[in-house]
Amino acid sequence: MNGRWKSVWRRGRWCVLGLVLVLVVPVLVGGTALRLNFTGELREGTKSRGKDAIWLGHAWVDGRKKDADLAAFAERIKGTGLRDLYVHAGPLEHDGTLPAARHPRARLLVDAVHRTMPGIRVHAWLGDVLATEGPDGLRLEDAATRAAVVSSARQVLDTGFDGVHFDLEPLHSDDRDYLSLLDDLGALTRPRKAVLSVAAHQIDPLPGAHSALGAVSGSEKWWSQEFFGQVARRVDQIAVMSYDTWMPLEGMYGGYVAQQTSLALEVTPENTDLLMGLPFFHEDDLGHHESAETVAAAVRGARLGLGRTDPDRERFGLALYVDFAAEEGDWRAYREGWH
Repeated sequence: MNGRWKSVWRRGRWCVLGLVLVLVVPVLVGGTALRLNFTGELREGTKSRGKDAIWLGHAWVDGRKKDADLAAFAERIKGTGLRDLYVHAGPLEHDGTLPAARHPRARLLVDAVHRTMPGIRVHAWLGDVLATEGPDGLRLEDAATRAAVVSSARQVLDTGFDGVHFDLEPLHSDDRDYLSLLDDLGALTRPRKAVLSVAAHQIDPLPGAHSALGAVSGSEKWWSQEFFGQVARRVDQIAVMSYDTWMPLEGMYGGYVAQQTSLALEVTPENTDLLMGLPFFHEDDLGHHESAETVAAAVRGARLGLGRTDPDRERFGLALYVDFAAEEGDWRAYREGWH
């Protein structure tokens, strides 16, 4: 090899090494930090406050679930901290309307829950795909669409639901139209003493992460911490979807949930319920590895974050996603880790 090619080879070798350092080292450092964030003793008293929730599938309002199913569910949640049921009553149409045929047995369900499970609140879970990353979907920038969403919320509250729970995705950080919608929804729910709750995206694990990802891919996974706080101040209850995190290992996932819990606690008002989501489902894809995103890790991570940031906070709980995909081990890990 002559001197010229030796020089080229050396430069190429250093370029490759530099690329490896740029790409790999931050990942290793971040992974190590998350794993360390999952260590330490759990603080005494960081257990159930009786303010947990669970997302329930559409079968509960379309006739597939029967009285026997409700009795079995009541037995299942006895002795847990579950207080709120997010029952899928949608989805919304892209124009914000909600056909009544979507939830034909809603009134029967609400009445049955109130009769057999005193103290349990039933929320209408409404959602739709937003036209933020594609041509089709609900458009929050349209005032008529937002007005229709408010009318749909009024419709389900008139049916008897104790509250309304919104899950609109993908919702980009700093969406002023979403905040406007929440203001209008609050004006509806407050006089009725109904609960307004939302499913929330995760918070930037590093400042500006949502902007960086958006610039590269056109898709934003996270919200800024400031925007999360703006949303939390407008609702009665905010449930973080702390799953589908891309984490490959259980220790990293648990540390990530601990971090998310702390970030959310820092900006959620004391008069708003903050719930951290638990993965009661089992899939293996790029976003979710079931061997990593376990209920046990999520519960421990939430407890660590709570203990480090606001251990005396009463308006805090866990939200279980989702009933129809849960396994016995998920319920057992929830009970053993949180109660």
